[in-house]
Amino acid sequence: MKKNHFLLGFGFSLAAALFTLTFRGPRSRFWDRMTGTGLALGTLAVVTQPQVRKTRIGLKEILMGIVSAGALYGIFHIGDKVSRIVVPHGGEQIEEIYKLKRIRPRKELMARLGLIIGPAEELFWRGFLQHGLMEKFGKLRGTLLGVAAYGGVHLTSGNFTLIGAATVAGAFWGGLYALGMPLGALIVSHVLWDNIIFLIAPTTKLAEES
Repeated sequence: MKKNHFLLGFGFSLAAALFTLTFRGPRSRFWDRMTGTGLALGTLAVVTQPQVRKTRIGLKEILMGIVSAGALYGIFHIGDKVSRIVVPHGGEQIEEIYKLKRIRPRKELMARLGLIIGPAEELFWRGFLQHGLMEKFGKLRGTLLGVAAYGGVHLTSGNFTLIGAATVAGAFWGGLYALGMPLGALIVSHVLWDNIIFLIAPTTKLAEES
């Protein structure tokens, strides 16, 4: 049990350090650092967690992923409008996030998000961290702690809108995981949502034009 506690603590500490480096480093290399973070955290999850290695993606997982990604996309369309009204400089912060898509070619970013970053985030944050927290603290508290951890590592971005968006998305996927959605379906959902909201059909017109 103590070994599991140490592993959870190590995993979160590693994630916090890597996300800090990702957000605080030179902007031009953001996607290289983000990809490296995904590789490190995803590898940790796969190597240490047997249930993660059993992840499968079949027709059922694909369909569940499509539906859930669509639902989250709808939530963010509403959130975009609300944040521009409620959050000071919310619109500017949203545009700042979308500027990251201009750093690298679109097809390259789709590959990074679809093959490494999206899958790795689900493998680590749900399959590794939340799974371990639910085993230790119970389903509800473990999920809440997992959501707080996911939102918390985005604090170093200094972008309140991004922190809020990460927390909402983490709560959405974390809640589905707690309710029993397979990790494979969550990976499909995360990959689709990342690509759609960031590259294919952004919630802001300026981002669509960039």
